[in-house]
Amino acid sequence: MIRRGAHALAHLLTSLVLGPATFVWALLTTLVSGVLSFTYLAPPAFLLVTWMTRRIAGLERLRAALVLGRPVESPYSAPLRGNPWSRGRALVREPATWRDLAWLVLLFPAGLAGGLAGVLVGLVDLGTILAPVWLWAVPNPYLPPVVDWLFNTTGGRFVLTVIGLLLAPAVWWLVTTAARLQATAAAALLEPGPRQRLARRARELAVTRRRVVDAQAAELRRIERDLHDGAQARIVAAGMTLALAERKLRQTGQTAGADIGTARRQLDEALAELRRLVRGIHPPILTDRGLTAALAALAGDAPLPVEVRASELGDLPPAVESAAYFVAAEGLANAVKHAAAAACTITIERGGDTLSVAVHDDGRGGADATGSGLDGLRRRVEALDGTLSVTSPAGGPTTVRAELPCAL
Repeated sequence: MIRRGAHALAHLLTSLVLGPATFVWALLTTLVSGVLSFTYLAPPAFLLVTWMTRRIAGLERLRAALVLGRPVESPYSAPLRGNPWSRGRALVREPATWRDLAWLVLLFPAGLAGGLAGVLVGLVDLGTILAPVWLWAVPNPYLPPVVDWLFNTTGGRFVLTVIGLLLAPAVWWLVTTAARLQATAAAALLEPGPRQRLARRARELAVTRRRVVDAQAAELRRIERDLHDGAQARIVAAGMTLALAERKLRQTGQTAGADIGTARRQLDEALAELRRLVRGIHPPILTDRGLTAALAALAGDAPLPVEVRASELGDLPPAVESAAYFVAAEGLANAVKHAAAAACTITIERGGDTLSVAVHDDGRGGADATGSGLDGLRRRVEALDGTLSVTSPAGGPTTVRAELPCAL
């Protein structure tokens, strides 16, 4: 609570300083842009001005985030390309440019009103609480009797401290409310608007759809290659061996026991290959026994000690179960193959409508988050509107964490 009040008071204090500065900046840049709008230098000048304005708006988003207790999103689109003239003209058409400017203008009156009220009340209450520390240094013999007793006697000063402490909750509420109202207004202007959010979501979905299509195409190519080079080749070899054995029996009457044994071994290997391929598409244990049991089986087959920490997961969509399983499987495979880990922990838990799975190993770290395996996982997770993060500093440890929406 004290930290929150300190953030609110600091926000109001800095607003008193930043408000006039941003107002002057907005006024001067508007005048300069207006004068230059009739010249060939207008787009590059506007580009430079907007760059600085966005830095100031970014600072405002950070200040608002401290008060609101949540990140304040940036509304800007992808970096513009081209020459300064085309980029400057594009910035003029971007709504976020004018919303930033509007807040820089409004910060002056908003900071003045909320800042003066909150800061004065807060400082007066703080001074009242600390009255015994400083009032002795400023005696005033011309005060009325009651006030004179409070200000000029030790007992009265401690009474002021008690009064200040009693008023502290109301003062804290006033300061935090003033700061929150100001931060909320800043977020309303400096965050993406509804149309921007919709457009951004549409772009994200388009990118995710393309990545999913690419991932599915790559998966189909992998399955075709595994079938062609693995199981199919083994079955063909087994057929040829059986055909050779049949010819020997028919033509010469020779024993074909060795050939038949070879054919059986090839068929067993082909069956094992097909089972491995099926597990790579969707492990049957997920359908039969659920995600927790599948992870326990995965840990049991690993060549290093693996601890599975699982809470009550409830019913999960099959696609979410499959994605969580493959996140754990890929993280464990990386720990074995690349990290030289001695132990690994798989943690899976459900919080509301979000399923989180984390694979932590004590290996040497340095995992490449853009590698083919992790990138394929990211695409699988993003297809379900989830997120995947990889933390792997040099020297370790490595943590692969996925969060998946799991509402049925």
